[in-house]
Amino acid sequence: MNLLNMDAENRVVLNVGGIRHETYKATLKKIPATRLSRLTEALANYDPILNEYFFDRHPGVFGQVLNYYRTGKLHYPTDVCGPLFEEELEFWGLDANQVEPCCWMTYTQHRDTQETLAVLDRLDLDTDKPSEEEMARKFGFEEDYFRGNLSWWQRMKPNIWSLFDEPYSSTAAKIVGLLSVFFICASIISFCLKTHPDMRVPVIRNFTVSTSSNTSAWMLDKTQTNAHIAFFYIECICNAWFTFEIVMRFVSTPSKCVFIKSSVNVIDYIATLSFYVDLILQKFASHLENADILEFFSIIRIMRLFKLTRHSSGLKILIQTFRASAKELTLLVFFLVLGIVIFASLVYYAERIQANPHNDFNSIPLGLWWALVTMTTVGYGDMVPKTYVGMFVGALCALAGVLTIALPVPVIVSNFAMYYSHTQARAKLPKKRSRGRYNEC
Repeated sequence: MNLLNMDAENRVVLNVGGIRHETYKATLKKIPATRLSRLTEALANYDPILNEYFFDRHPGVFGQVLNYYRTGKLHYPTDVCGPLFEEELEFWGLDANQVEPCCWMTYTQHRDTQETLAVLDRLDLDTDKPSEEEMARKFGFEEDYFRGNLSWWQRMKPNIWSLFDEPYSSTAAKIVGLLSVFFICASIISFCLKTHPDMRVPVIRNFTVSTSSNTSAWMLDKTQTNAHIAFFYIECICNAWFTFEIVMRFVSTPSKCVFIKSSVNVIDYIATLSFYVDLILQKFASHLENADILEFFSIIRIMRLFKLTRHSSGLKILIQTFRASAKELTLLVFFLVLGIVIFASLVYYAERIQANPHNDFNSIPLGLWWALVTMTTVGYGDMVPKTYVGMFVGALCALAGVLTIALPVPVIVSNFAMYYSHTQARAKLPKKRSRGRYNEC
């Protein structure tokens, strides 16, 4: 009879969310410094009539919590959200890092999702027009907005910024965005077409020569070719628009510090500045012998294609995918370099084992080029092994290249699918714009 009384006194009843659980006080003492280990009848949630403790918490999570006290193993219930599970563990005074390894990957998925959503917030993929209150908050005019003391410039500045930096905010912004895309495409097409031989104008010069009869004569010779003058006018018009666009965006930006540090903006004003530098060099340095080399730096204008990311959310997601896959891409390059060096050395010595008068591999550096082309499955055919041993090495090189490239690709594809799916799901949710993002520097 005494044993029965001791057992009844040692038992405790926990009512969590309407579901009653019975256990022993000794079981709850197994994990000290937690809420359940400090249960006393003096607590406000103790019911002396029912002789139970009531907690208005999630009953499904508490089943795993109580099982943790009994077995010492904390498992994650798959029917609840990760943040809810963390909140419940915090309430009961348990450490979320004690989740068993078998459940750790499933449990931490919500953290990856939160990181992905934070990245998408930074990418600013919203296409809906923000409200006046949101614009005032973004530009730091919130107090003046609620007081009704907005000045003329404070009202005009957000409109100018939306016109040039938010292509989907209004019909006028869409027209400006289309103009920007048109000038970008026109500039790139002009840059490419002016190098075509049929689009260039020959420079003819007169040369005076002496004939065999000691008389002077003159002859015409084509010394060089220049791009047609029409391309110059196209470049002037396009860069005039780019200059105007940069100035307007800089004047109306919510944070000039963020604007200056933006990688796309850096490309934009360096490409625009290169045009004016090119004009100065053509005027003052065209007589130099190696002046044509200076034109190479104008290739920075091709980088204007990255400006299209402001008009395409898909490009933003693609660039972010490569950023998130930096470790996999680094691993891919490392394995490629390792394979290139190994197979270049093997094919060099393999081609020298047998008599081979038409050996293409005169050195290992030449073999590096062949190994790179073979492992990337390009196969130009400019260098090929002629011996049977060399062909065997070439077959191994091709197989190793296929496997090396195929292994990291699923991870990159998975990252792109993750960002794209979250973007699509996020587009269907109510828009929650970040606060103060442009006010940080």
